[in-house]
Amino acid sequence: MMKRNERIDRVALMQTFIRIVEAGSLSAAAVQLETTQATISRRLQSLESLLGTKLILRTTHAMKLTDDGERCYQHAKKVTDAWLELEDSLQVVKDDPTGVLRVRAPHAFGQYQLLEPLTAFLSQYPLLSVEWMLNDQNVDFLSDNIDCAIRVGVEVDPATVSVKLAEVPRTVVASPALLAQYPEVGTPEQLSALPWVAVSTFYQHEVMLKHQALGTECMVAISPRLSTDSLYVARNTALAGLGVTLVSSWTVQEDIAGGRLIELLPDWRATALPVHLVYPWSRYYPARLRRFLELMREVMPQISGMRSPQA
Repeated sequence: MMKRNERIDRVALMQTFIRIVEAGSLSAAAVQLETTQATISRRLQSLESLLGTKLILRTTHAMKLTDDGERCYQHAKKVTDAWLELEDSLQVVKDDPTGVLRVRAPHAFGQYQLLEPLTAFLSQYPLLSVEWMLNDQNVDFLSDNIDCAIRVGVEVDPATVSVKLAEVPRTVVASPALLAQYPEVGTPEQLSALPWVAVSTFYQHEVMLKHQALGTECMVAISPRLSTDSLYVARNTALAGLGVTLVSSWTVQEDIAGGRLIELLPDWRATALPVHLVYPWSRYYPARLRRFLELMREVMPQISGMRSPQA
């Protein structure tokens, strides 16, 4: 039994228990909390001893919450949210954020477009740290231990909070050397005869283009020589003459200006891609997330190649 006068950080025990549940295993929780599995196991045993009940049933290959464990998890979430709110109200001067904000962003955005505002954000708030993780896959906030994610052009999970920040216009481009090998392109249908580099995250075997003045739509079938989930690979292989590609305009605007790529059918455009900041629903959001959301709302439409969300 645990002595009554033994000092126990109950909030830390509950936070560890929440991380075990959301990570799916003690080993995954240990990785996320940057400690050992043995430490995580001791904390779980301490919490179970403190509460006098078994919270998790473990076998070699599985982990399952008991009924008491499920109730403990729900209450622990409320308690830790309340603790975060108390920390913010007592420790934060003028609501300045502290702690670590874990953000996932797409590779291209995260490597190039967002670094300047992110650096300014960290300079403004010296007590804050950011884990800046680049990944184009869908995010699982619970198991991935992420506070928020910047998502481009994907369907939004209705179970999360999603704030539309901006839109990304797109452009159809090809190299002069490639175009010299084919008849001049005057209609969307003629694009089907050209080789393509597809950005598989957004399209694979067809692209929808819309005439900006007339509103006419045209579905163009394509046969990609290369499919990639990287904007940079699509841009670089288009520069090398491998094929036509449809990419975010900001990635190729300098190439178009320099004559290295040519924009095809400028009167025809693909739908701009929405940019969202997504985060899980919670009763309370710490200052670091609130300030980051304010930053993204302000700067995203002003970033080169972005535009404000259209009605």
